[in-house]
Amino acid sequence: MDPLDLVKLKALMERTSGSPEVKIGLVDGPVVIQHPDLSGEHLREIPGKNGGSCSQANSAACSHGTFVAGILSAKRTSPAPAICPSCTLLIRPIFAEATSGREQMPSATPQELAAAIIECIDAGARVIT
Repeated sequence: MDPLDLVKLKALMERTSGSPEVKIGLVDGPVVIQHPDLSGEHLREIPGKNGGSCSQANSAACSHGTFVAGILSAKRTSPAPAICPSCTLLIRPIFAEATSGREQMPSATPQELAAAIIECIDAGARVIT
């Protein structure tokens, strides 16, 4: 059985790839926007204090942000085809690539999260992930 059938996405993905008018806010880590499997024409950065694109592609924040961006916006011809590659992805990182002190994983304050959500809404996001 196709993995997309298991999660009941195959029929939806056959019906549509989304629309550029539909904006999705990605509140996560920065994204490797030059990744060959990402649909670059539909990626928009909303730079916060950390910037929207990766400077350290192997950081936990960058890896996670790029992974989630791939689930939403990778090309349909990639090994892991995306759910909505034609939608506009608004990338608003809240996780810094470098952790400070004893932190093992990237983190953000509630205020940073709230600001990112508001900025995504102001940029037209209909969905925030």
